[in-house]
Amino acid sequence: MAVTPITELNERARDVFRLVVESYLGTGLPVGSRTISRMASLSLSPASIRNVMQDLEELGLLAAPHTSAGRMPTETGLRLFVDGMMQAAEPSPEERRAIEAGLTESGPIEEALSAATAALSGLSACAGVVMVPKREPVLRQFGFVSLNDRQALAVLVGHDGSVENRILDLPEGVTPSLLAEAANFMSARFAGLTLNQAGEALRQELENERTALQGLARELVERGVAIWSQDADERPVLIVRGQSHLLDDGTAADLERVRQLLEQLEGKREIFGLLQGALAGNATKIFIGSENKLFSLSGSSVIAAPYRGGDGRVVGVVGVIGPTRLNYARVIPMVDFTAQTLSRLMR
Repeated sequence: MAVTPITELNERARDVFRLVVESYLGTGLPVGSRTISRMASLSLSPASIRNVMQDLEELGLLAAPHTSAGRMPTETGLRLFVDGMMQAAEPSPEERRAIEAGLTESGPIEEALSAATAALSGLSACAGVVMVPKREPVLRQFGFVSLNDRQALAVLVGHDGSVENRILDLPEGVTPSLLAEAANFMSARFAGLTLNQAGEALRQELENERTALQGLARELVERGVAIWSQDADERPVLIVRGQSHLLDDGTAADLERVRQLLEQLEGKREIFGLLQGALAGNATKIFIGSENKLFSLSGSSVIAAPYRGGDGRVVGVVGVIGPTRLNYARVIPMVDFTAQTLSRLMR
């Protein structure tokens, strides 16, 4: 259904509509005409307000869940409110500090992304999500530390000072001197390269038989490059935090919707596909209910904003997923601020 332009509503209709939406977003309950008449200085009787609400229902902006109940905004009505009537509220200093608290320039970037997403989730009472940027770490040094006859710790040191370890299965007969030979070869040949570049350089050397490595030392290098390349390909591309916030006191009468939403949050590949739609834009994107097929059954909303790397290009997306009954005026600026904070961290 096409959204009715806000300019087509007269002042009385806009006032009533705004009060219905704000009340619903605050309580999650349908709003009756008597409630509106007590809240507003409209100088309208409950009967007049009922007539306006009926008109808004015919326009597809409000709906009555039951015959005797009050009205609540439809997804179309929420879209009209968010796009044309909402007054955004900037995050408070306390909220800004909470989002920035877990962000440091040291340590794995995934830890910082996870901390910011957890803070955003707690402040918004939604599930927080963030796309992890695909990184190509520049290599500085490799090492192997023997654990036993069949396993060693493969150590990778990046130019940014990051250190990561992986357990590597060893071929039979590997000695400490062979481990040192393989590590020295990798550090000498691959320093300054990314993992992909290192893998390609090794492949060409082996194809052209230019490598001085033979036997077990050669196999160690092949295994070492392979375990890091495989690890990079399998790094998580999506972090989800705070699903428990969706189970608050207001969900008791809406458990089926929440159950469906929690199931959908398990499908990280599908959520990743949804968030990719926000990668192409420069601004926050808002999907309300069935505007997005993935969350149409649970009637959930998604607010997502892109964040940028040091070169100014968009490298990821951060956002929240929650019920359509969100405090959009508060949560949208909060998501914006989190994206801006992550962009500063990535520089």
